[in-house]
Amino acid sequence: MYTANEKQQLSHLGDGNSATDIAYLNARFQKLTDPEGLPASKPPWGTLTAIDLKHSDILWRIPLGDYPEVLAQGESGYGSENYGGPIVTAGDVLFIAATPDQMIKAYNKHNGEVLWQARWPAAGFATSITYAVDGRQYLVVAAGGGKLGQSSGSSYVAFALPD
Repeated sequence: MYTANEKQQLSHLGDGNSATDIAYLNARFQKLTDPEGLPASKPPWGTLTAIDLKHSDILWRIPLGDYPEVLAQGESGYGSENYGGPIVTAGDVLFIAATPDQMIKAYNKHNGEVLWQARWPAAGFATSITYAVDGRQYLVVAAGGGKLGQSSGSSYVAFALPD
C-alpha cells in the first residue's frame, strides 16, 4: 500500500503506455563508461582470483582478459568484463575463456602463471567442460561471442590435453 506522498511521487509515471513511460520503464541497468565505451572505473576491469577457502586468504589475483579496443592501442593487462567461469583439472591446471579478447588461457592454479593460450574464432563466453575418452582428457568451450560488442560465433572448440 502506498502512502499519499508516494502516490503523488509516482503519479507522473502515467499508465505505462506513453512513449515517455515506456522509455523510463525500460532504462534498466546502464554501465558507466568513458567516451571510448570502456569502463569508467580504474583498472583492473576484471580479475581472476584464487582463494584459499579453508583459511579465507586470497592466494593470487591477476587481471583477466583484455578489450579489443585496448589491445588495438598497444595496451594490455587491464582486465575485462567476463562471462563464464574457470575449470580446474586434476593436474592443477585452470582453464578459462570468458573474455572479449577471444582467448582461452591455461594457468597454474597455485600461482596464476600463464601456461598456455590460444585464440578462438569468437569470444568464449562460457565455462569450459572436460571429458575423457580412452584415457585421453579433452577440453571443450563454446565460442559463441555476442556480448560486450563482440560478433556472434557458432563454434565448439575442443583441445586434447597432453598426456
